[in-house]
Amino acid sequence: MAQLHKNAKACTVNPLKMSQPIGGALAFMGMRGCMPLLHGSQGCTSFGLVLFVRHFREAIPLQTTAMSEVATVLGGYENVEQAICNIAKRTKPEMIGICSTGVTETKGDDVQGYIRLVREAHPELDEIALVYVSTPDFKDAFQDGWAKAVTAMVEALVEAPPAGVARDPRRINVLPGCHITPGDIDELRDLFEAFGLLPTFLPDLSGSLDGHIPDDFTPTTIGGTGTEAARAMGLAGWTIAVGEQMRPAAQALERKAGVPFRLFDRLTGLDANDRLIAFLAEISGRPVPARYRRQRGQLVDAMLDGHFHIGGRRIAIGAEPDLLFAMAAMLHEMGAEICAAVTTTQSPLLERLPSTDVLIGDLEDLETRAAEAGADLLITHSHGRQAAQRLGIPLFRMGVPMFDWLGAGHLVSVGYRGTRDLIFAIGNMLMHQHFHHAPTPETWREHPSAPPAAISPAPTPSGHSEEELVP
Repeated sequence: MAQLHKNAKACTVNPLKMSQPIGGALAFMGMRGCMPLLHGSQGCTSFGLVLFVRHFREAIPLQTTAMSEVATVLGGYENVEQAICNIAKRTKPEMIGICSTGVTETKGDDVQGYIRLVREAHPELDEIALVYVSTPDFKDAFQDGWAKAVTAMVEALVEAPPAGVARDPRRINVLPGCHITPGDIDELRDLFEAFGLLPTFLPDLSGSLDGHIPDDFTPTTIGGTGTEAARAMGLAGWTIAVGEQMRPAAQALERKAGVPFRLFDRLTGLDANDRLIAFLAEISGRPVPARYRRQRGQLVDAMLDGHFHIGGRRIAIGAEPDLLFAMAAMLHEMGAEICAAVTTTQSPLLERLPSTDVLIGDLEDLETRAAEAGADLLITHSHGRQAAQRLGIPLFRMGVPMFDWLGAGHLVSVGYRGTRDLIFAIGNMLMHQHFHHAPTPETWREHPSAPPAAISPAPTPSGHSEEELVP
């Protein structure tokens, strides 16, 4: 059981966490025809916009109420009203998702009251869903903002089934955490459909941020779950929640529509996917398809092959709690030691982490702990690249943002196949670690005790050194 600590530093150095508002905004981007709206200054929105554009490399719909100093002091009703009316007129969205920010939360704007006043004054907005979520960025983190936004959508959109209407046992609701990529959602959809189930994802980033090119330009999100599909989630037979962060949303759906839920704290690893497959076979009444039996065998073989390179290695991880738990648990099963674990916010999962302790801190803390523990590999998002360079160890990128790596939205780490490929990727990086971090001739002059074999790059099977092959 890991001991949880919180850093008492006066300031954050090289931040690991991102704010609640952009976590909430990303959740709204998984809804069809949606325009996320940050109630705050223009700078808050610009930061989130740049971050998502660099990560997904797609056009990102994100608007702001553009609060000035005067508007912040006097109250933001007029800014909220004008923003909603302009968005409705110019983009014709199905839904507007509104996230608060630190400046408006400090003032104490009653945004729910503002929305009621806007609806009374503008009946033409009746067909547009307006969903508000309180996400002050002076507390909590990205994962919390996502979870609160999904819960708000459940409470605002999902309708209880009418009396006498039977549930459809084939229909299931899926509540993915913020660590589930568009590629992961596609993998899970294929899995559920293989059992004859009809999944509705809330939200569904695979429809909006998977990199496809639409036939026509649209200023709102170009895909995702529609509001009518969200309203019909009360007719499903089951809800599957992925990640501890989705527990409040699953509970809200059960409370509002009576749909029972099963929560899976992770879907990365052999045991985790065995439990998911067994549950799908149970609720569908179907045998496990042959291709997933084969994929399970491939994963077992990959674990056998990969443990020679992963087992016994010391790994430092910095990530949001659900992603941290999924990666740490899988690597622990592979025989690795989690020598440093740093996260962003509180979670019940943290005490179950396979590490001696876990710190709520920043990337400076992760770097310090990794250096003290002699880590062989660093796992975090792209902001950890300088720390990895200073430590002289490879960086395996996971999480948001990944702005120096192509295809971040298509990475798959769930299911048998996703876990298999993740093991190969990490195993290959550790296998070739000595190539990329071999001492230079200058290092040899400074440290003559270093073995001469470490000076020159090792020859590749083709006979050329790696230095000759890399431009």
